[in-house]
Amino acid sequence: MESLSTKETTSKDCNGDSMFENVVRAPDVPVYAVMVAYSKDPSPVKLNLGIGVYRTEDGKPHVLNVVRRVEKLLLDDVSATKEYLPITGMAEFNKLSAQLVFGADSPAMKENRVTTVQCLAGCGSLRTGADFLAKHYHQHTVYLSQPTYGNHPNFFLAAGLTLKTYRYYDPLTRGLDFQGMLDDLGSAPSGAIVLFQACSHNPTGVDPTLHQWEQIRQLVRSKGLLPFFDNAYQGIVSGSLDMDAQSVRMFVTDGGECLVAHSYSKMMGLYGERVGALSIVCKTADVAERVESQLKLVIRPMYSNPPIHGAAIVTAILKDREMFDEWTVELKAMIDRIIHLRKQLYDALRDRGTPGDWSHVMKQVGMYTFSGLNAEQVAFMTKEYHIYMSSDGRINMAGLSAKTVPYLADAIHSAVTGINL
Repeated sequence: MESLSTKETTSKDCNGDSMFENVVRAPDVPVYAVMVAYSKDPSPVKLNLGIGVYRTEDGKPHVLNVVRRVEKLLLDDVSATKEYLPITGMAEFNKLSAQLVFGADSPAMKENRVTTVQCLAGCGSLRTGADFLAKHYHQHTVYLSQPTYGNHPNFFLAAGLTLKTYRYYDPLTRGLDFQGMLDDLGSAPSGAIVLFQACSHNPTGVDPTLHQWEQIRQLVRSKGLLPFFDNAYQGIVSGSLDMDAQSVRMFVTDGGECLVAHSYSKMMGLYGERVGALSIVCKTADVAERVESQLKLVIRPMYSNPPIHGAAIVTAILKDREMFDEWTVELKAMIDRIIHLRKQLYDALRDRGTPGDWSHVMKQVGMYTFSGLNAEQVAFMTKEYHIYMSSDGRINMAGLSAKTVPYLADAIHSAVTGINL
């Protein structure tokens, strides 16, 4: 009888309110909501220009030839195992990743002042860096560009840091508000953390010139600010890995300290492999060693150690001269195509007489065009043309093709003028 009573009580308790009754539905993550809406649209002419991934001329996901080649080699390697990696990841991957960012002849690397840990792509690298700073850095204020990548605030807020913004984009010129940027950083407190995007700024496609970067560097160092670079698009602006790393390297060759979050999602098309690295450049080798010891304690309770496969792909490409060269040729072809698509879109809008100055389509760089379209116009394009993109007007240029540019131009023209073509 006692057992039955217990069973009845348990059954009654389980039929009550959920222990999670107070959980409220969270808002959808915008870029993924766009993906879902696109996937449910049955229209044969639908176009996804939302999430930042590179597509082929046929609109299909693009896997680099050199990546497929490496994966076949890895599959045939009977010596490969599935053992856990160390907490900091694959040592050879870390060394080669740091060389890619800082240059093989970087004094900081030669002096062992750089510590690099393998992380879960750029997002994981940023979050690991944020958690490290929250625990081991005296200043807890982070300055983000206005606007910035939608996930940036989340990394730092989740780590318990305080956010502020600095002016960056000028909607009137659709270019850089350089003076506003300098003024805001100039008024930041000493020691404040400043997140920069090394190149191909997301969402604006607006980057400082090298001369402007040098002025920024001088201000950052004179104010004692701590630069944290999000290096998600190296090679995606110019097609040159070295050229696109110049902003970061300026802040390393001066002997100062900085953090760099690095991702292979865009530059090698390894989106789903989630492979990246966090590098911290320190004043001395001793400090770098101590920093690495604490990074291990940040990573251990988070994901313990990183996965093997993506890092193995990257390592194989970076350490082999023939495959490295093959990769850079493929990367350059991708970027040249994006640049050509920019010109096609600009020409198409000009030919249609679309109101406004669309020269920013050509002037902006990298994967995105910050079109200047407002949320209402974007919604119109989605409803009438089945074109899916961010409500802030960001266009993923790498999602276009020669066939779809005229269709996008028609949609933009209609959204701006209210006239359907």
